[in-house]
Amino acid sequence: MPKKFDTNPLDPELPERAKAAAASRYDAPPKTPYSTSEFPTTPSSITEEETRRFSDTDFQAYSFAAAQPVVPYQAPNFSDMNRASERKVAKTGVSEKWLIGLPYLPFTIGLVAGLILLLVIPKDEAKVRFHAAQGLAAHVGILIVTSILKIVSNVTDVADFGNFIFTLVTSIMLIIFAIKAFKGKPVHVETLDDLTNWLDEKIGPVKS
Repeated sequence: MPKKFDTNPLDPELPERAKAAAASRYDAPPKTPYSTSEFPTTPSSITEEETRRFSDTDFQAYSFAAAQPVVPYQAPNFSDMNRASERKVAKTGVSEKWLIGLPYLPFTIGLVAGLILLLVIPKDEAKVRFHAAQGLAAHVGILIVTSILKIVSNVTDVADFGNFIFTLVTSIMLIIFAIKAFKGKPVHVETLDDLTNWLDEKIGPVKS
């Protein structure tokens, strides 16, 4: 009778009998291969809203520029301030370009013309009144200097010669100013600004 642990390790059928004995005691469940879950790829399962594209009309409707249109900036044309015209000035019936040049005529002609224009021309004729006041201011300045030179000429002959030179130079200067004003070119004497503004403010049109 064989013993309990009597086994022959050299028996070639031992491994097969061991597998059969183990299989008879426990039936293992069949192995099922694991697979990675796959996402559905059908178009019906996933929907994505298409990005909205604005047309030019829609864009302008929502844009700030459409709500508040931007007006392009236009620089003022300063040349128009001195441009002579054939327009008849109110209360005179004379062309604007002639009235602008009259106050710069030499001797007492321009002085009287500038004073009369300030007394006649209304305040809204700013261009004509400016040249009238500036021409009058120039004549007042020349009159003051020539008066001083005449007083000094009683003491020395040099002052008398200086008065002649000064009168000649200022007369030529006034003629140049008058021609430039007639042509509509700018005539501005900065040293006379204070006196020009004062004359324009203090001498107003006479009320009829």
